[in-house]
Formats: sequence, C-alpha cells, structure tokens
Amino acid sequence: MPRLTLLGSFSMDRGGPVTLRNKKAQALVAFLAMNPGVVHVRERLAALLWPDSHEDAARQSLRQCISMLRHDCAELPLSADHDLLGFDIGAVTTDVVEFKDAVSDPSIANLKRAAELYRGPFLEGLNARSDLFDEWLLGERTRLRAVATSAFHTLLQELQLIGAREEAIALALRLLAIDPLQEEVDRALMRLYSEQGQTALALRQYKRCEAILRKELNVEPDQETRALYQQLLRHRSQHRGPPGDVAAAEPAASPRQLKQNVRTCTARDGVRIAYASVGAGPPLVRAANWLNHLEFDFASPVWQHWIEALSRDNTFLRYDERGTGLSDWDVFDISFDAFVRDLETVVDAAGLERFPLLGISQGCAISIAYAVKHPERVSHLVLYGGYAKGWRHQDPSNVARREALTTLVLEGWGQESPVFRQIFTSLFIPEANAEQAQWFNDLQRITTSPQNAFKLTNIFGEIDVRHLLQDVRTPTLVLHARADASVKFTEGQELAARIKGATFVPLESPNHILLGTEPAWSVFLDSVRRFLAPDRCR
Repeated sequence: MPRLTLLGSFSMDRGGPVTLRNKKAQALVAFLAMNPGVVHVRERLAALLWPDSHEDAARQSLRQCISMLRHDCAELPLSADHDLLGFDIGAVTTDVVEFKDAVSDPSIANLKRAAELYRGPFLEGLNARSDLFDEWLLGERTRLRAVATSAFHTLLQELQLIGAREEAIALALRLLAIDPLQEEVDRALMRLYSEQGQTALALRQYKRCEAILRKELNVEPDQETRALYQQLLRHRSQHRGPPGDVAAAEPAASPRQLKQNVRTCTARDGVRIAYASVGAGPPLVRAANWLNHLEFDFASPVWQHWIEALSRDNTFLRYDERGTGLSDWDVFDISFDAFVRDLETVVDAAGLERFPLLGISQGCAISIAYAVKHPERVSHLVLYGGYAKGWRHQDPSNVARREALTTLVLEGWGQESPVFRQIFTSLFIPEANAEQAQWFNDLQRITTSPQNAFKLTNIFGEIDVRHLLQDVRTPTLVLHARADASVKFTEGQELAARIKGATFVPLESPNHILLGTEPAWSVFLDSVRRFLAPDRCR
C-alpha cells in the first residue's frame, strides 16, 4: 500500500521512494488522499488546480496529470471514470492519519509518536499556483498546526512531570519554532534550563521572549515571566551556579559596555528577520552565517571578541538567518536566493546606502551574490573562511563525509551526546576550551530546530557562485585559515584567484571561527582594519 508523507515536504513510498516531481500532481494526490472514499467531479478538480485556464484547457491539463500519474506511479490506486476521481478508503495511508490517531489517544508514547510524525507544516514548500488550492492548503495547514501545538503542550507537561528535561527542552524549542509568541513555553524553557544549572541560558531565554513580544506585539512579558526572571537573577548573584553552569563562566563584560539594538524587519515573503547594530561610526555589515543568535552570540566566549573588535570603529550590523536565532523558524522558503533577499531586506530596513560587507563561511557566497547584484552599494568585500562551491560540488569522499554529518544533524541536533558535540566542535573550533565547547553545544539547542539545521546543511551543500566570481568589481579581501577543517584552505585560494584584484591573506590557525586568544586573530583584525581604512574607501 502506498504511504504518503504530507507533514513537511511531500513524498511517497511503497517499499522504497517513489519520485513525483510535478507540483500539480503532488497537489492532486494530496487533495485526494486527505479525502479518502470521496469521489470528486473532475470539473471541480480541474477548477481547483488550474483556475486561470479555460474550462476545456483545465480539464485537458487534469487528464494529462492523471495519465502521468498512472505512467510514473502505477502503485497509486486511482479510482476513476469519465467524470469522477478519488481514492478508495484504505487504498493509501498517510502520515496525517497516523498523526491524528496518535493524538486521539494522548499517552506519552503516542504523543512522542505524533511529534516524530509532525516533521513540518502540511505540504511544506508546495506551490500549486492556484488561489483556490492555496486556500484549502492554508486551512488544512492551520488546523494541523493547531492540533500539533496542543499535543506538544500536553507532551511538554508530561515530560516535565517525569523529569525528562532534555526531551522537554527540545520539544519546547520546536513549539517556539511553530509560534515564537508562546510566552508560557518561554517560561517552561527558563525553568528547564535553570533546573539543569544553566542559568545563563534561562536568562537569555527571557531576553529572547522580551525582544519578540516588544517587537511583534508592543507588550512586555507578563508578571509571572518577569518574576521568574528576577528570581533567576537573584539565584545567580547568590550562588553563581554549580560547576558547568554557563553563567558562572561568562566572560567579563567589555570595558566599553557594549549595548546592541535589536530590531525586526519583514522580508518579501512575510518572514520576520531579526537584526542588531552595535557601536558607532561608518557601517560594517556581516552577512548571516551558519549558527547565529543575536542575543546568545553577544556575550559568548566564541563571538564576543568579534563583535567588540568590529564595532570599535564601526556601526556593526548583523542579523539572524531565516530559520534561526530570533528570526522566524517556521518559514516556507529556506533557499540561497532567499538568503540574498534577506540581506537586501536588512540593509534597506537599516537605511544603508553604501557599506563594506563581511562574509564568513557560507556568508561569503551570499555576500558575493549581493555584491554582484548591487555593486553600487558595496564599498569593500571581506571574505573569511568561505567558498564558492558547496560540499555537494566537491570530491566524492568529501560528499560522502558531509552526507553522513547531515544525517547526524537530523538525528542528534541539540542532544547531549558527547560524540555529536565533539564532531561539530572539532570541525568549527578544534582549539576550543571547555567553556567554548559547552557554549557551542548550547548554541545548537537554542539557535534552530533539527529540521531546519538539516535543511540548511543541505542548502549550503548546493551553493555554487563560481560563475559570479568574474563579475565581482568590488575591492575584495579574502582570508582563510590554513588548517580549517570545516572549509578547506584551497576554497579560499580559489575565491581570491578568481576575483579580479582580490588580496589573499593566509592565517595560521585550525579554527573555522577564530578565537580571541590566537595570533591569527590579530592578523585578521589588522588586515581588515587596513583594508577598510578611510584612504581605501571608494
């Protein structure tokens, strides 16, 4: 019996995956599967999926779609005659039915099963280009999201009662990804982090809640949330936390007492993007890169020295990638083109006309695409640890390794497994101390969901801007660590070689994210400051 996955991206399986690439065909199959045993008049289906076509043309398109389904997916038990079309009851099974069955009997086991099945919004990413179908789709998506949210709240309470804190944290983060304006979930996370001795994470969760409520609803957290925050502050000042508490090991505040201003803007597709500015002077924009969280990064032992140094002479502007940090997590379009559009949205919202642009890691490709598209707005281009082609375009051995890591992301993201944590820490910051490694693991938990991390990793693998390098006309500085285990040194060399007039600076470091205590950091800063000096501006 064919099984359809409709929660998240559409897929079909019958003892193995069945390929169905046509979006109209996917839409038709999904619509019929959601109404088993109901036969539909072909004229109505044609109008549903091809509303802009003449009646005869729409019926012809439907006939061609049915013919394609029968040819490519003979397993589908279409019940059809001249005027009617449908699926017999029991002819197909869907994850939606399994999901509804699980939540109808809300034991912990069933609710966990429901959480596994709800991989994302109903038919995520499907665009049938029909207002009528989209209206039906929105209704189904809204209804199923409400059911999932209610079930997850119940499961969260049960997990807290039995002391399953790690599972409860992961679930709470999923709830906030579905709807970031659930203040009761923020409180639950604050308590869970505190119970684990991670007071700093609990306090930062409050700040996240506060920022979103202010920006989106123009309200303050309610009295219960504020009281919990004050309680946590008193606890930290009195006890400073047990060993392993991130708060106990937080670095001292910068002598300049940095303050950042966090705002949100709205991309063309309605996704909210959070951005922040710190410092004073001419602007310096950093494109978003893998793993950002505006608030968590601000006082972190991995990024704080970057923010402090780059805001010393500039108004340093950075933002959270869609699907991560304080930006919207539950988004329709996570793609390279969307990343470039988000950069456009942020700099426009900040009112910037001309500015130097810093790209780090995959942020380099985004910066290159933006600079080629808007050469009049980018005065200087700084590319660190970047690449023009993602891992899927590299040698087969690297592709196999990255595919294994991508699978590991989906299975182990945000978990306490030391194996998972060590793999990613070793890739990004192999010289990290215990505090920095712990922070990097915490970052995984609060920055994005496992599903989004999986999507992002795959999208980064598909990046290819090699064809754009010859079109870069902006003065460019390329820097790369010789022993970078995450992005090979040769990738940085390729960028510099193919961008006309680019300056290349090799750095003696194994770290993908430069640490403030290593000599390479001073070389990086000196090179960037000289490159951005006023006499170099154009």
